[in-house]
Amino acid sequence: MQSSAAQQHANAFHQLHLGPAPLTLLNAWDAVSARILERAGAPAIGTTSAGMAWAAGYADGEQMPAAELLAACARICRVAGVPVSVDIERGFGRSTEEVCDVVRALAGMGVAGINIEDGVLPGTRQLAPPEILCERIGALRKMLAQMDARLFINARSDTYFVANDDPVARYEDTVRRAQMYAAAGADGIFVPGLARIEEIARFTQTIPLPVNIYAGYAGAPAVDVFRQAGVRRISVGCGPMQSALGLLHRIAGEALGQGSFGAMGDGMLAAGEINALFSR
Repeated sequence: MQSSAAQQHANAFHQLHLGPAPLTLLNAWDAVSARILERAGAPAIGTTSAGMAWAAGYADGEQMPAAELLAACARICRVAGVPVSVDIERGFGRSTEEVCDVVRALAGMGVAGINIEDGVLPGTRQLAPPEILCERIGALRKMLAQMDARLFINARSDTYFVANDDPVARYEDTVRRAQMYAAAGADGIFVPGLARIEEIARFTQTIPLPVNIYAGYAGAPAVDVFRQAGVRRISVGCGPMQSALGLLHRIAGEALGQGSFGAMGDGMLAAGEINALFSR
């Protein structure tokens, strides 16, 4: 059974998708990045699958063992005082049963939501049939009901991440998959790569669930532009970590190449400030 604190976080996370403003969901990769985001005022925190994999020494794409993913999520949940949603890619399991095991563990540690995607079939460049994700969403719904637990299931489609020379067919397949995932029990739909504002607006008018759009890239539109297009949730994925790693690279280049430390000192948080993040 879900704890009362976890239930409150799950209910609050669902409510954040109802507006009036879109939920800007910033993405953490470890405990300290989660606390920094919370300190900045984030009402909820998402995890970045790529960032968590890189932090653990693995490439993105479910290369990190599920046990390491769960351990990293447990550390974030231990320190976070706001709802946490975890990106589990295709589920970190070869079967629906294994995916349910992963989500059962996440629900047990108090996670408020998950991202789960159709993705590309391993060893191919082909998008997985939508029936696979539908089966997994349905099984998760049944399992969560048995646990008396509530999670926001954000169903992601990677239709814009595979080659397709027909933009009309791509959009129509995205709509078809989104409608199937909604019927299977998803709470929201995430389509990274869907970037044209006109197309986003048409999509949000077609899909009855909250639509999540990716903005973790240079030149992404402002929140208000997405709001006017009907977007209910904005994710930045591994964008913040990529930016942080870029800064680290500049710090190293300056120190090793110029013998100076200006980039490191600019905007540095004091050690005491960081220690205070964990004083609760």
